[in-house]
Formats: sequence, C-alpha cells, structure tokens
Amino acid sequence: MNNIVEFLNQTAQASPALIALEDSHQQLSYQTLAQRVDALAKWLLQQQVPCIALHGGNSVDWVVVDLACHAANVICLPLPLFFTPQQIRNCLEQAGAELLLSEEILLPGQCKLDLKQALPGIAAWALPERYHCWQLPYDSTHHLPEGTHKITFTSGSTGTPKGVCLSKDHQWRVAKSLAQEIAINQPRHLCLLPLSTLLENIAGIYSPLLCGGTVVLPNDAERGMLGSSNIDSHQLLQCISKTQPHSMILLPQLLRLLVAACQQGWKAPPRLRFIAVGGGRVDPQLLLTAQQLGLPVYEGYGLSECGSVVALNTPSQSRSGAAGKVLPHCQVRIDDQEVIVSGACHLGYAGMPDSWYPNDIHSGDLGHLEDGWLYIDGRRKNLLISSFGRNISPEWVESALLAEPLLNQCVVVGDDQPFLCALLTASTAVSDSQITQWIDKANEQLPDYAKVRQWLRLEDKQLLPFMTANGRLQRQQLLKAFNLQISSLYQQQK
Repeated sequence: MNNIVEFLNQTAQASPALIALEDSHQQLSYQTLAQRVDALAKWLLQQQVPCIALHGGNSVDWVVVDLACHAANVICLPLPLFFTPQQIRNCLEQAGAELLLSEEILLPGQCKLDLKQALPGIAAWALPERYHCWQLPYDSTHHLPEGTHKITFTSGSTGTPKGVCLSKDHQWRVAKSLAQEIAINQPRHLCLLPLSTLLENIAGIYSPLLCGGTVVLPNDAERGMLGSSNIDSHQLLQCISKTQPHSMILLPQLLRLLVAACQQGWKAPPRLRFIAVGGGRVDPQLLLTAQQLGLPVYEGYGLSECGSVVALNTPSQSRSGAAGKVLPHCQVRIDDQEVIVSGACHLGYAGMPDSWYPNDIHSGDLGHLEDGWLYIDGRRKNLLISSFGRNISPEWVESALLAEPLLNQCVVVGDDQPFLCALLTASTAVSDSQITQWIDKANEQLPDYAKVRQWLRLEDKQLLPFMTANGRLQRQQLLKAFNLQISSLYQQQK
C-alpha cells in the first residue's frame, strides 16, 4: 500500500461493514467512507484547484474532505476554528489556496459556489452539506515547494504563523510507524484534540484507520472544548465515559485534568489501553501518578516540521523520564545538546523558498539519547542563566510544579536574576495557601538554585492571547506583557 486511501479501499473490500467513522450525526462503514471519498475526490478534480482550505470543527465530514484531498492529489490546508479572520486570510494568502470549505461565512464578497449544483447526479450525496464553498483569488503555483500535500500552521499566536508543508509520503510513513508501534488491532479512538492539529490528524485518524479501527469525532461542545483553551471538565469526562475508547491523545493540561478527576473518584473506561500525551514536557511523577490511578498514559515527542511524532513510549516499551523511543521512520542525533531530526523533514514553509527542502530539522530542543531513547531537557531559547551563572531549563522546574494537578499553567522566569519566580494559574477552588504549600513541597525536590521563591497568580483568561494551537504558552510574548508584574516580584525581595 502506497498511501492511506489505497489502504482504505483495501479495507473496504475486505470488511465493508466495519465502522470507520462516527459522530453524533452519522456513522460510516469503511465501504461507505471509501465511496464518499471517491465521489468527493472526483468533484475536487473537476474544480481543477491545486489547494483547498478546510475550516471546520471535528466531524465525519472533515475526515471525508481530508481523505478526498489525498485521493485527488489536492493540497489540504486545515484551519483552526479559533484563528481570527485576519489570521485566516494570512494563511490563505501564504498558501495560495484557491478554494475554501468553511462551516462559517468567512469571506463575504468572494465568489461562493453551490455545492449541490456543482456535482449533479448520484454522487451529490457525498458532498458535506455543512460547508460553505468559496472560490478564492489566490494562486499556489509559486507559494509552495514541489510535492506539498498538506499545510499545517504551527501557531495561532501571531498574525502570520508559518505554514509547514508536508508530502503525502511523509504523512503515510509517520502513520505507519505509529500503527506499527502502538499495535492495537481495530482500536476505538476518541478524537479530543482539534483535527486541525497535525498530531490528531495523523495519529488520531490515519493510524487508527490503518489498524481497521473506528474513529469517534464529537464536536467541541460534546467534548467540553470552549474556544482554544477553556475546558468544561464535566462535559469532557462525560464524553470519555460515554465513548468508551481504547485510545486518546492528550495535551499535558488535559492529563492533569484527568488525574485530578481520578483522584476525586472518576473512573476511566476499563477498555482504555493507550493514552498518548505530548505538546510539552510531562513530569515523570505526574505520569506515574496517572498510571497508578489506572490511566494507561505514554509520553511522546514530535514537531510539525517532522510530520508530528518522532519518539513515543508504548505499552510494549516504555521508559520513565524518556520522551519515547525514536520511531523507525526517522533518525535523531544530538549536536551541541540540540535535538536534530533527519529522515522525516517537512518540505519547507509556505511562501518561504529559502526554507525549502531541508535535510535536517533543528528542533531548538535540548536533549540527549540513551540506547535509542530520547530525553528532552528543555528549549535552547528558553534557557535561563541566573545572576550566579547557573544554567536552568525552565521546563524542568515547571514540570516539577505541574507534577500534581493543582495548577493549570505555570511559567518560570529568572534570567539574569538571583532566584526564580513563577507566573501561574489555578482553579478558583484552589486557595493561595494551598498553592504556597504545594510550591514549598515541590521546592524540596529541587536544588537551591532552582527553587521558586516568589509567584504571581493570574487568571486563565489572561493567558489566552499567548496560547498556541497545541496548548503551548508563547513564553517571550507572555514575559513581555507581564514585565512590570515580574519586576515587582523581584522588588519584594530587596
């Protein structure tokens, strides 16, 4: 098999009635999915557009469009729902997208197509009715490196985030590696992250389908996702309990939420076999606590520029403290402490020819290797150097503070300062005295130079402007915005 669509068609012939996708509105067997993908691919070919943008929430229809782009060799540009109209325009311009499918009316004044009239006849049912279709005045010819099949934007924190260009073969190799290493036959996978997130797109759709699995696709409201960073924990837990999945993908914040829920009596579905967690360093103690509570959690590491996952712990091989075993489709080396990946490189950034066709990806992450296991020690650009000359990775201290689910977010500061401070958020149910007690306890595990001496409590909503698509905080922008408050923390100790 050369790609996901060929494998889909093979599965449709071997097991036509097997359920491939389901959401609250529809359920598709592998046979029906293959038919819908084929019909939509033919329509896309009729439009003769090289690049199509997809703007919508998680649904069966989203997956159909994505797979149809594979089948038609059309470039797919997924757009996060929380991008502003200006960010969306910037993305469309950078990629040179000629067509936009959107659940919202984003571009009044542009040429709108009637999907039902565009493809008359028996195949018209294959077109997702949820989308408005807009013809755009852009041209992708000179914007993208040759071989581009998908463009994923790495961050929503700026007006012009970079568009990572990936080939079809690259996505296929990552999906095959994950399917091979996780090795769960016919998994029931619950998509909790937005499908516009590359990790959920590849590891949450392609890999389960390669294993003959069923992908469950609740919308934002059904899984308790309120905007880009707010969560209705009760709704999220109810969604997981109702779905009874075998596998899920979590960000560290979602893992802390599940751990807190388990500590308060919530029971994870007994059929859960694999929970991947990525998007940031996770403290080994938090992982151990989660596993002791019955959550089969396994840390992974990856980059959009590398097609998502590079290293992963799995049920068959796991090592405490490691980000994971390097996957077979790529190679990792360490140069001057930096993690460098080869064999799994993106094609470059949209609209940036100087970045095209790299041989290596310099991650910017500090790490080390032990017998094929990758350990992440922090970010090179985030490294703090105290006024006493100590080099401190803030992620190391932050993961210690986030080892218990008391805090929601935490950013450690202290470059060129005599000690460390922290900006943090917590639930309104958590008191300041509880935070103080927890920080004192966490400090006991840290050397003197890495202890947090002062902290500032913020509200979660104050951090929203500084959150990326995958839940990471934009550190430098945050520190700049709260510079006066940070300075006052150090003044208090003088």
